[in-house]
Amino acid sequence: MLPVFVGLAAAVAASAAGYQSMAPTGQWFGRTFARGARGGKQIAFTYDDGPNDPHTLKLLDVLAKHEVRATFFMIGRFVRERPDIARAVAAAGHTIGNHTFTHPLLIFESEAQTRAELLNCRAALTDAVGEHSNLFRPPFGGKRPATLRIARDLGMEPVMWNVIGYDWKAPAASVIEMKVTRRVHTDGGDVIVLHDGSHRRMGGNRAQTVIATDNLIRRYKDQGFQFVTVPEMMRAVGR
Repeated sequence: MLPVFVGLAAAVAASAAGYQSMAPTGQWFGRTFARGARGGKQIAFTYDDGPNDPHTLKLLDVLAKHEVRATFFMIGRFVRERPDIARAVAAAGHTIGNHTFTHPLLIFESEAQTRAELLNCRAALTDAVGEHSNLFRPPFGGKRPATLRIARDLGMEPVMWNVIGYDWKAPAASVIEMKVTRRVHTDGGDVIVLHDGSHRRMGGNRAQTVIATDNLIRRYKDQGFQFVTVPEMMRAVGR
């Protein structure tokens, strides 16, 4: 029976490790920032996969209207394609982070390729906007120990999330809002991930995300929440 139990234990461990590699709040493989402190009624809106024409610009209009600053994790190849949009995000006072150059699932990439993805994205961002944050978000949330080690070797801080709007398939704004509001805590500390772009191509339709953002900001303003960037939320917990 011992071999059976050993095999079962190995299968369970492999399953748990697989879950942790994709779990946004999982910390098995190293520390990441996935949520802030409870009690301060802070929310951090974050957006992945841009810059994207035209919806990143439309999102900037909504955020400016509400005087909200957000955090944008950008794909390097799209930054190369539209550095003007990346500059518009930076000029509006938002935080910009690294989301790799081509958006691969890094748990299947070699260490050399992972390093290249981060460095090439960093170079694209530096060329477009100059100095930017040291924040890094792995595509799809996929990470393994080497992913986080390489990011930290490059001086980057891995950032995940604890609330997601499931907006990458462009559902109705009401669906995005429902997904978010079901998970936001009344005392704050949530890092919300939405998408201003599509990792597949420039021009992905994110009109519903723009509408949902407008409505979500109105909702949580009325409830007394403060909207912060990820670095501001990190500072609040001493990171």
